[in-house]
Amino acid sequence: MAADLGEYNGSMAGITLAIATERLNDYLDAELKILSGQEKTIGTRTLKRADLGEVRAGIEMWNRRVQDLNNRISGRGRGVTLRPNF
Repeated sequence: MAADLGEYNGSMAGITLAIATERLNDYLDAELKILSGQEKTIGTRTLKRADLGEVRAGIEMWNRRVQDLNNRISGRGRGVTLRPNF
């Protein structure tokens, strides 16, 4: 395990927990600005109210990545449900 947990990236294609958290915060900020009638620029894209669905999809994606990375850091991984085959 990496000494600096913020730099742990598991197999997430080089995405660290710090990067994933930053991106999630970007999308949460974009959602707030769009809902209040403003625009938000992420990278080269300017997002408006019509892009709210895309922003919310980004929130879901980055939230899953943050959760996955947190689980990997803590050693929890993804849960598996087993049912007996009677």
